[in-house]
Amino acid sequence: MYISITDSETGSNKAGSEQLVNYLEKENRAVREDAANARELWFNTASKEIIPQEVRIRIDNNIAKLGRNDAKFFLINISPSQKEIGFLKERFGVQGAEEKLKQYAVRVMDAYADNFKRPSVHDSKDLLWYGKLERNRYYSFKDDEVIQGTVKAGDRKPGEQLHVQIIVSRKDISNKIKLSPLNNSRGLNKEHSEKLGQFDRVAFKGSAEQIFDQMFGFDRPLEETVNYALTMKKGCTDQKQDIYLKNQLQSRPIDSQQNSLYDTVKVISPHNKPELQQLIDGIDFPAAGLFDILSADNGLVYENMEDQIKDFRKKKKKKRRPPGI
Repeated sequence: MYISITDSETGSNKAGSEQLVNYLEKENRAVREDAANARELWFNTASKEIIPQEVRIRIDNNIAKLGRNDAKFFLINISPSQKEIGFLKERFGVQGAEEKLKQYAVRVMDAYADNFKRPSVHDSKDLLWYGKLERNRYYSFKDDEVIQGTVKAGDRKPGEQLHVQIIVSRKDISNKIKLSPLNNSRGLNKEHSEKLGQFDRVAFKGSAEQIFDQMFGFDRPLEETVNYALTMKKGCTDQKQDIYLKNQLQSRPIDSQQNSLYDTVKVISPHNKPELQQLIDGIDFPAAGLFDILSADNGLVYENMEDQIKDFRKKKKKKRRPPGI
């Protein structure tokens, strides 16, 4: 699931929304005049049949106490992966997948509202926002394929391109509270957050991912999660080892002689549940090391997992000593 928050896909978000609204009507302009009922209307929490004029007027009038150079609205792009779109279409059909994606967008905006941690902003009903379902994406002059001359700007991109574009006002629906998703505060500075607000973009994207999985029963591999991607890109060595182990626990195949590593651990040390869970959630060595510890048969009985790990590490250090020492 790819979710981005930007100023605007076209034009500036410091002026009116007319240019962006017109841009997001591009697929409707391609529909023949005698097929007006095939045009895609805008939607939000309250309605699925909103005309573009309402979007523009309400967004542009919800700017109380915003300065000339202040952002007036933001654009949220909700783009499921090819795999996620295929899953929705296989389970719900083409039209059903489109309807489910709209329902999902409402839930995403619930998470968006909640992420601000403001007392009067709880869910999507407290926001002024409008979503637009789009079925295609188009090449721009910035794409490599256009630069290399293999396609032309404006050509449709291949594959599943179903996605939702959302315009959300900088002010809440009461036109009183400023809400900026580009705020860098994550609530660490309480005084700053109470004054200017907060928004954790990583937490928001993680919540949106979990909502999709829970809402549709999508089985997402660990390596396809936001947390995994961020950890492998920016995490420290310990964090990368931790998530590597979790990936091994999730993906390890089951055979006739041995259960998955997780099940094996539970069988070996069923009485050490708290220590075991802590070890699984935050271990600092590879999966093979964990299995060596728990499967070691040295005739000793340990009171807890921590003592067993300490003893294992001592033995590992002794083995590393050069001969004669």
